[in-house]
Amino acid sequence: MFRPKDTQERILHRLKIAKGHLAKVINMVESGQYCIDVIHQSQAVQRGLQEADSLVLENHLKSCVVDNIKKGEVDTAVKEIMEVVKKAQ
Repeated sequence: MFRPKDTQERILHRLKIAKGHLAKVINMVESGQYCIDVIHQSQAVQRGLQEADSLVLENHLKSCVVDNIKKGEVDTAVKEIMEVVKKAQ
């Protein structure tokens, strides 16, 4: 998969933010923090992962899917994206 350097950096940045939030969630649970605060922090992890997923998908659409369409592999490209969408539901 081709990923321009700036795209890869953005993806890694989002994942590292999510990783930091997840470490915070783990520490909060271990120390018995207030449940609602844990949930808020957990939601931040989920948002971070969703943002990273969006960046990866955008990159995939702009590179791999375009390449597949140019090769005449439209059905393969559409099927692959549809599988991702179905899993997200």
